[in-house]
Amino acid sequence: MREAVIVEALRTPIVRSKKGKGALSGFHPTQLLGRVIDAVIEKAGIDPSAVEQVIGGCVTQAGEQAGNVVRHAVLARGKGWRTGGTTVDTQCGSGQQANHLVSALVKAGSIDVGIACGVEMMSRVRLGTNVANGPGYYIPEEWPWDSPAEQFTAAQRIADKRGLSREDVDRFALRSQKNAKHARDSGYFEQEVVPIAAPILDENRKPTGETQGIDSDDGIRPTTMEGLAALDPVIEGYLHTPGNSSQVSDGAAALLWMTTERAKELGLRPRARIVQDVVVGTDPYFLLEGPVDATKEILRKTGMTLGDIDLYEVNEAFASVVLSWVDEFDVDMDKLNVNGGAISLGHPVGCTGSRLLITALHELERRDKNTAFITMCCGASVGTGTIIERL
Repeated sequence: MREAVIVEALRTPIVRSKKGKGALSGFHPTQLLGRVIDAVIEKAGIDPSAVEQVIGGCVTQAGEQAGNVVRHAVLARGKGWRTGGTTVDTQCGSGQQANHLVSALVKAGSIDVGIACGVEMMSRVRLGTNVANGPGYYIPEEWPWDSPAEQFTAAQRIADKRGLSREDVDRFALRSQKNAKHARDSGYFEQEVVPIAAPILDENRKPTGETQGIDSDDGIRPTTMEGLAALDPVIEGYLHTPGNSSQVSDGAAALLWMTTERAKELGLRPRARIVQDVVVGTDPYFLLEGPVDATKEILRKTGMTLGDIDLYEVNEAFASVVLSWVDEFDVDMDKLNVNGGAISLGHPVGCTGSRLLITALHELERRDKNTAFITMCCGASVGTGTIIERL
């Protein structure tokens, strides 16, 4: 089988939604995704027509994100119509699964060059808009699982299972903010972030014709344990607050994949490959324990241990999700989310899986390390996992 390799990997800044008034909210989702698709193509210096397919993640496929938003992002660039486009929904793991699919298509010989990506404009299309009239799936009366109605209950069930306290989840949130601030201030994100000239909107949310430059993530903020402790939980009696949960954000990310042979022809450096990927089901009672089950499955498939891996990216949907994973595997915290995560950087849900791969790759290169493991919890009781290896 042919080898599929990543040759470029870039993302936009991740920007808080701010109740629909975030600094990126002047972009239609197709525009923002189109910017980062163009960015990886331009950085690689290849002809846009060389890209055969673009597959991307988007969770809330409604309104401006409906009707195959990835294909429309390809068209919105105005650079031809022959490149195919597909939008996938693996809930929060959508951007990660997009990379699994593009890598597999390259390895199988279906395409030689493809882009995996993800987008979510939560300023413009609120999470849950696509199920505003009720779930789009059938739950029979004899449904055997006590599935939580929303994710905060799932996060609390996980916290109860592991015996976590409010101090535990707040302390992890503080760690995320400190790690992200250090990474930003040290310039670690500069190689992966594409600066964006974002439209400025007036008080009626109409474009003024002016733009503002955005070149860094704005979810990173001064944080103390005292400040976190003062926040009210989202649901009374629960542990999770806006300070120890992922932030509602806007963003897009893209990775350019191709065969090793095509990279050589084009004079491009293969940077990484997927060693193994998985998407698994997890217990609906806990809903968000996917990282635990995905980790067990990917280690079984590869015969590796977590000790064989240099860096871990476990998506910070809620602090209890990551701490549950830590408790299950007794991991080296010095390898975990070393540049922060969704608590500090934000979580544009369809984008995050690709964003995590991009951040992990750049941090491997910065440290001159070899392997990273990326895992996420996802709605519908799913877990995703990917091991990447530098080349």
